Amino acid sequence: MLKRKTLNLMSLLSSGVMSVALLPGTVMAEDSFYEALTGGKVSFSARLRYESVEQDNALKDADAVTLRTTLGYKTGDFHGFGAFLELEDVSDLGGNYEEYPQTAVKKYSVIADPNGTEVNQAYLSYNGFDTEVKLGRQELTYRDAPFHRFIGNVLWRQNHQSFDAVSLSNTSIKDLKLSYAYINKVNTIFGDDLTAGLIDDGVIDMDSHLFNVQYTGWSVGKLEAYSYLLDYEDAAKDNPNSTATYGLRLSGAKPINENVTAIYTAEYATQHEYADGKMDPQDYYLLELGGKYQGWLAKLSYEVLEGDGQYSFKTPLGTNHAFQGWADMFLSTPAQGLKDIYFTVVGNVAGAKLIAVYHDFETDKGSLDAGNEFDVMLQKTFMQHYTLGISYADYNADKELGGADTDKFWLYGQVKF
Repeated sequence: MLKRKTLNLMSLLSSGVMSVALLPGTVMAEDSFYEALTGGKVSFSARLRYESVEQDNALKDADAVTLRTTLGYKTGDFHGFGAFLELEDVSDLGGNYEEYPQTAVKKYSVIADPNGTEVNQAYLSYNGFDTEVKLGRQELTYRDAPFHRFIGNVLWRQNHQSFDAVSLSNTSIKDLKLSYAYINKVNTIFGDDLTAGLIDDGVIDMDSHLFNVQYTGWSVGKLEAYSYLLDYEDAAKDNPNSTATYGLRLSGAKPINENVTAIYTAEYATQHEYADGKMDPQDYYLLELGGKYQGWLAKLSYEVLEGDGQYSFKTPLGTNHAFQGWADMFLSTPAQGLKDIYFTVVGNVAGAKLIAVYHDFETDKGSLDAGNEFDVMLQKTFMQHYTLGISYADYNADKELGGADTDKFWLYGQVKF
């Protein structure tokens, strides 16, 4: 449910739009503002998905059929100014599961796609002087999907994550992109039903600042530096998610010969308490090395999120489904931290995209076995607008740590215009 002040703002904007609509036709026909307002672009998407979850524990197996639909409208340009509105609906069409977030006594394994209809995005924008500014509800990311490690829109779930924010990016200097965002609220994937201390009606109140700098003029690869200062404003004192993260990333590709290209990534970040947060400093490391050959990619990755048994490196605003396995066993980093060695293969089979990943997990503190996982996905897009996909995740837990073997399966179809 939107806050009252947000509703008042939407009402004010709606009143302004209606006032323009009531202007005489002869005036509007000559009005470039009216042309920009009515000459925009409509967008639509629908994703139908079946998901099943089986776990080796006391919870019942869960399965669900859900439908995500969106309807958006982006205005034309008016002296650099524009606006975008996107409505989102998630509907439960059947299955045996408990709509997430679950009750205190869980019965079914988690399928985190609650019903709901909301304004997913609604912002005003300005483009000029090599600068883009957005004010309002928006999806924020700083890397191409699915690599939204720290800031993401959680596009895998049916209800996407968006932010009430002001954001800007500037490209005045050649090969350099400077980005900043101030976040006032996070509209989570949980809809309007979650009330668990940090979240009121599915919305997190924040006083957070995001800084991101990307430089592409170096022949070795793309450099990225970032600082993410997260303040969970209404959360209890000593919240471990109120953190300051500072990081540096290098990613690149170099041809070895006419058939083979080497790819590589190195990233380091450090995280410590911020505002009213409480944690001991923890670090993050990522090393990747691989190659591309005739449309196929293979890479070996080593990712570490440190933990000392009480505090650990966390990425609460990231699209975490894309990391540490699609079974979502480690959406929140364990207190002992996590080390993940994984091997990824990406290619094309009969015109469909194939992704296969094998993970081997252990804790950072104590190097305890945290299980392993195999993930595979096959997805094909037709005529640009239609997509069919099938995906499977098989997590094998280490019983000494109290985990549960987990199998997840997805079958989905999407249309997007």
